[in-house]
Amino acid sequence: MRLLLWLLRAMSPGARRRLAGGVAALAWALRIRRAVALDNVTRAFPELDATAQRGIARAAYDSMALAALESVTSDLVTGDGLEQVVRVPHWNGLDEVLRAKQPVLMVSAHLGSWELLVEVMARRGVPLSAVVRPLRGSFNRAVVKSRLDAGVELIYQRGALQGMLAALQRGRAVVQLIDQALPGPEAVWVPFFGRLASTTPAVSLVALRTGAPVFVVTAVRDGEGLRMDVEGPVPLPETGSRAEKVAAHTAQLTALLEARVRKDPGQWLWLHRRWKGTPPRG
Repeated sequence: MRLLLWLLRAMSPGARRRLAGGVAALAWALRIRRAVALDNVTRAFPELDATAQRGIARAAYDSMALAALESVTSDLVTGDGLEQVVRVPHWNGLDEVLRAKQPVLMVSAHLGSWELLVEVMARRGVPLSAVVRPLRGSFNRAVVKSRLDAGVELIYQRGALQGMLAALQRGRAVVQLIDQALPGPEAVWVPFFGRLASTTPAVSLVALRTGAPVFVVTAVRDGEGLRMDVEGPVPLPETGSRAEKVAAHTAQLTALLEARVRKDPGQWLWLHRRWKGTPPRG
């Protein structure tokens, strides 16, 4: 694995993109999770014909493969190069909050280049804590090392609520990707592409407890660079019980992420079983 990582890091950006394309083509040809991706896309975009649906699913493999390579090579982009690669059309006030080192919550998704999004934030001096799932395997250990080397503090999903609260109390920004299925009774079920999906309520719970503003932030590929889109702050509902406020806020965040995915559907992780499980009755 060390040799593989050395080779990846020795490649030019163009060579890495070509390699990612080759890996994606092989995974598609071997039908690795192809049925899952096609089923997800077909259900999400019933108005499209089969050719268009297949094109979205196939593009997701390219995006995922490139994101995987970026996860262990993002530090190779120089400071000046990072500024040229990433374009932010509108900060919507998030930049002011970050400069002031105020507690802030950000939600994102497995869309485009989520690893470079974290790298950009950390390299710009943002004290950033990221909620992550434990990763196993030698390649994933390299991913974890890359995140830590960038200055990102990792908060593991089990017990994440307390970790998020502690990070905010230290004036850190906290980011969590909320577009993966969350098993267990703590999940809230909210609409995503017309179907209820089990979703973590952690960001909304912490926002309700602390009053920290919440922004939706994504980074999609735009030509040779990235476009970082920022929306928010997304306010909590003013009425309803605590549980109702959390559920409604989580649904609003998920709806905003869905809108982003609809704009660039080929860059989302359709290979994931997002709609696992059965919503509780009542």
